[in-house]
Amino acid sequence: MNYGRILRDMFLGPLGGRSITLLEPTARPFADAATTATITCFDFGARPASIRLRRVADLDELGVLEGGGRLVRRERLESSNRWTPLTRLQRKAPEGLIELGELCRVHRGQVTGANKVWIAGLHSVDLPASVQFASITKARELFKANGVLADARPLRRVIDLPTELERLSRDDRRAVDAFLRKAKNLGADQGYIAQNRKAWWAVGLREPAPILASYMARRPPAFVRNLADARHINIAHGLYPREALSSTALNTLASYLSCHVALSAGRTYAGGLTKFEPKEMERLLVPDLPQLTQPALQDRP
Repeated sequence: MNYGRILRDMFLGPLGGRSITLLEPTARPFADAATTATITCFDFGARPASIRLRRVADLDELGVLEGGGRLVRRERLESSNRWTPLTRLQRKAPEGLIELGELCRVHRGQVTGANKVWIAGLHSVDLPASVQFASITKARELFKANGVLADARPLRRVIDLPTELERLSRDDRRAVDAFLRKAKNLGADQGYIAQNRKAWWAVGLREPAPILASYMARRPPAFVRNLADARHINIAHGLYPREALSSTALNTLASYLSCHVALSAGRTYAGGLTKFEPKEMERLLVPDLPQLTQPALQDRP
């Protein structure tokens, strides 16, 4: 259920919302709880043409709740799925910069539904190598890569079986059938994810992304050139170019993102944990394509 949508409809509808004050996630509104806080003011039944949105960094800045901030037209709030971005002044892209989404689609890694089953281990030693794929399974693997993932050997393997098991050779099919009996005993076929796949045993990993990115931490994301052709599960995002990009352009893009993405561009939760959803990452500003072909760009401040 989309509780956010329900609350937004109530605020704009019968509650007669007039203003919203967001406390920055780094503030601590309650001494005994790590949580974010929002204060709303409303006049029951009213329909103001504009709503006042405001952000404050500290409780001492609250003052008069309906003062300060910026006015946003009701129509804009009604048409927006998320209101948090509207609390910040919209920036105009400087000349030569475009949104990352114009160059790349950003996709979250695949959800396995049961990592203990689908990440290879002692329970899967008899499976053929052809169904085991070197994958990023922990964000720290991206942090440790220092911008370039060149060797897949230290990575764990994710088991990704074909939907049509008939494609396997006789020996491989025998090993896979034995593995699937173990997987069923572990309940791998009963989870929500498994039951909503075309075949419960087929994880469906995406093709290797040329650039991999972490998306949740208390530090800016790590953007890593994936020279090892590693796959990724849902602890990372993959950046997939909309059209073919040269190695120079990909290297420059990853380097630029590593140096220029601030935590403030993401969605910060209580305690400073910051998350970049795929669409938020696609809104990051990066050099346009002509500039990406200039290797010197990655050395600029």
